[in-house]
Amino acid sequence: MARNTDVPSPHYGEPRKFDPNFRGPVHKRSCTDVVCCVVFIVVILGYIALGTVAWFHGDPSKIVYPTDSHGHFCGRQKTPNANKSILFYFNMLKCANPAVLVHLQCPTTQLCVSKCPDRFATLLDSWNTNSWEYYKQFCRPGFDISSKSVAEAIQDEDCPSMIVPSRPFLQRCFPDFITINGILTVANKTIFKDGENHERSVNDLKDAAKAAHSAPRELWTDITGSISSLLNAKEIGIKIFEDYANSWDWILLGLVFTMMVSLVFILLLRYIAGVLLWLIVFGIMIAVGFGIWHCYWEYSLLRGKPGANVTISDIGFHADFGIYLQLSQTWLIFMVALSMMEGIIFVILIFLRTRLRIAIALLKEGSRAISYIMSTLLYPIITFFLLAVCIAYWLVTAVFLASSGNAVYKVTAADDKCMYASLACSPKTFSQTNITKVCPGSQCMFAFYGGESAYYRYILVLHLCNLFVFLWLVNFTIALGRCTLAGAFASYYWALKKPKDIPPCPLVSSFTRALRYHTGSLAFGSLILSVVQMIRIVLEYLDRKLKDSQNRCARFVLSCLKCCFWCLERFIKFVNSNAYIMIAIYGKSFCTSSKDAFHLLLRNVLRVYVLDRVTDFLLFLGKLLITGSVGVFAFFIFTHRIPIFREAVPSLNYTWVPLLTVIFGSYVIAHGFLNVYATCVDTLFLCFCEDLERNDGSASRPYYMSPGLHKILRKGDEGPKLCAAS
Repeated sequence: MARNTDVPSPHYGEPRKFDPNFRGPVHKRSCTDVVCCVVFIVVILGYIALGTVAWFHGDPSKIVYPTDSHGHFCGRQKTPNANKSILFYFNMLKCANPAVLVHLQCPTTQLCVSKCPDRFATLLDSWNTNSWEYYKQFCRPGFDISSKSVAEAIQDEDCPSMIVPSRPFLQRCFPDFITINGILTVANKTIFKDGENHERSVNDLKDAAKAAHSAPRELWTDITGSISSLLNAKEIGIKIFEDYANSWDWILLGLVFTMMVSLVFILLLRYIAGVLLWLIVFGIMIAVGFGIWHCYWEYSLLRGKPGANVTISDIGFHADFGIYLQLSQTWLIFMVALSMMEGIIFVILIFLRTRLRIAIALLKEGSRAISYIMSTLLYPIITFFLLAVCIAYWLVTAVFLASSGNAVYKVTAADDKCMYASLACSPKTFSQTNITKVCPGSQCMFAFYGGESAYYRYILVLHLCNLFVFLWLVNFTIALGRCTLAGAFASYYWALKKPKDIPPCPLVSSFTRALRYHTGSLAFGSLILSVVQMIRIVLEYLDRKLKDSQNRCARFVLSCLKCCFWCLERFIKFVNSNAYIMIAIYGKSFCTSSKDAFHLLLRNVLRVYVLDRVTDFLLFLGKLLITGSVGVFAFFIFTHRIPIFREAVPSLNYTWVPLLTVIFGSYVIAHGFLNVYATCVDTLFLCFCEDLERNDGSASRPYYMSPGLHKILRKGDEGPKLCAAS
């Protein structure tokens, strides 16, 4: 049963009263949430201080360049190792494990070399032979073969006892593992000689790697083929980089083309919103239907072919996506996904068909508002720039924090019986101690970067602070954009004679009001959202750590918490977005604006839910249309199917590299432009609901909505009834 909005409700707040002096965003306002503003400024200053401290203590070279046993960088310019950019490990039985990439340390001598060994050899076989010239490049610089015996050279780790064919990966030498017909090999051999000239199986390297308990389970589940996969990934990465280098100008042209298409789309909505949106809806339904038929046709053709019934999990990952198109399962997945999409669109059209006209009317009114304030279309550039600054600062600070610390050296013993093993040591004074006498063959080698000061002990806390402030700044940037655009569009709505009564430079005025008076309120809303997001990140981390746990109760509780905080984040985003609109109009504090916006929406709960979902659906179809059209056009260009571009487009290793980049970039750009549209529609809707409560359409209290919107919403005498919700 409908409830008349003229009757005050103790639950949903008091409806707005008629105010003859109200003409849109209030100009006489005061600063709101000053305490939070001060805290926000202090946090920003602290964030700058954190970045400065990290800058002084950190050195990205520690991450970029490998470090040998003496603490020297490999491949760093203007150093003795400038031409030796690869780190070589003496005992591969200890180091044939990708955990070296995590800990940046292996319990054996590490040496900077110019290239990895490409053959099997032992020190015993190479000593004083023709092979010595090749072998000695993997010994310590300046080692004299006549100064020690073979046993002494091995004990003092002046030379490796053996070398194994290896390949460089991330500037480190790893055994060249290759699986041939299910048999693990290194350089096509299954047997090799160790440092004592004993025959060993290649599987010993595999078992040694498995015995390294420091390797993360998700990083190293089975060595068979893993190193080969990593090296193949490196080759794929190089090819991807080459594709970007050859096609960056075409990618840039595709993104510029997307901006033009987005602008044309918004301008078309201004004049033919109804026709265009209906064409989009039915056009997408027809396109998806054609896709379902095509997938079924391909599935029928491949179902009977030999080899086409192999599952995707059986063949694993391949950079050439064309391989997957030869499988019947691929087309079956596509067909099911498209069928679900078609069904969802059809159900939405059936149940919301009566609301589509209202949503289209709001979108058309939004197009009219944007056409009068065209500068709002440029505001996403400001948002993108501010977000880029936040992301860049966060990444740089994280890198410098991760590379903070001094070189720490540990005693590396020849066996596990040494009492001094893993104790801290100093390379300068190590030879003067009695450790080498108690533990023959022990050395003082570089272990990691760190320290014992408070700064290094709380480095994890600093990483968390860096992440939290980053989330806060990102959410504040988005909130500032929302409040700025809302103020501009509210100026349009509350202009009785459009566009004559629209104030000059509404976007600039709204931006300055938001920064001058409401930084604290925007920071307050952003802080609440950032806290919830931080909790979600912690829960995700715990979920990954406990994914193999046998405690089902703990996993159940964790899953429930993740679900609850996901819902909470969605709810806070909804409340915040409407609170920022009310802040832009009335200039009140965050809590007051949230309460007023929430009560206003509750008084129009049915219309809010329906129109919000419908407009989101239509705008999503618009993003899909822009992204899809640009993606199809890019596909025909990069596959050389358009004759006029055939010679200009370069040949690529992987066509999907620039194609996916253009598609992703197109969606981001379309989302940025249509997000302005969404903010406009949300603002106009809230203003519309307030307009119904303040005015009655008479000569003394006229509606501020346009005649077209008033007509389609049929807000004559039925206005209060339709706006009410029980």
